[in-house]
Amino acid sequence: MHKFLIIGLGNIGDEYRHTRHNIGFDVLDAFVRKHNGFFKLDRLAEVAEVKWKGKTFVCIKPTTYMNLSGKALKYWLDKEKLSIDQTLTIVDDLALPINKIRLRGSGSDAGHNGLKDIQLTLGTDAYPKLRVGIGNDFPKGGQVTFVLGKWLPSEQPVMDKKIVACGEIIEQFASIGLAKAMNTANSLSFE
Repeated sequence: MHKFLIIGLGNIGDEYRHTRHNIGFDVLDAFVRKHNGFFKLDRLAEVAEVKWKGKTFVCIKPTTYMNLSGKALKYWLDKEKLSIDQTLTIVDDLALPINKIRLRGSGSDAGHNGLKDIQLTLGTDAYPKLRVGIGNDFPKGGQVTFVLGKWLPSEQPVMDKKIVACGEIIEQFASIGLAKAMNTANSLSFE
């Protein structure tokens, strides 16, 4: 496989920029920048195509809002004529501590509206996901405010390291495959 569709989940609009819920956008922004690419507005997404070591990455940031992410993923999957195993969805995860990331080939939506829509659209939960831990340090009833909130100054250095590492995991996913990339990703811990 030489071509991959990388989907970063988030919400469009300045009010969501660099929030916990938009970590998928932040990871893709850094990845595309690293490879000297740029995003342009296209159908249902901002899209960038970058090349690395003979691999092509079609990177999308859906413009459909989080809870309709499946529509953008399906459109670009079909347009690029790729299979589900050639995709990687990057998403925030409340169940993971802030110092962890988790790469899996399948798994439930865990209550995440973006993943829920993708699963409904694809008809399966068996598609690769890179879950980026955002922690869950919020009071009862404060989940929405927490998820849509910005990183604390004390959290930013950890997130900066994780964003770089996630870019490297995208490259590993494409070059050595899901199983080997999982070994690396799932053993990482960030301080």
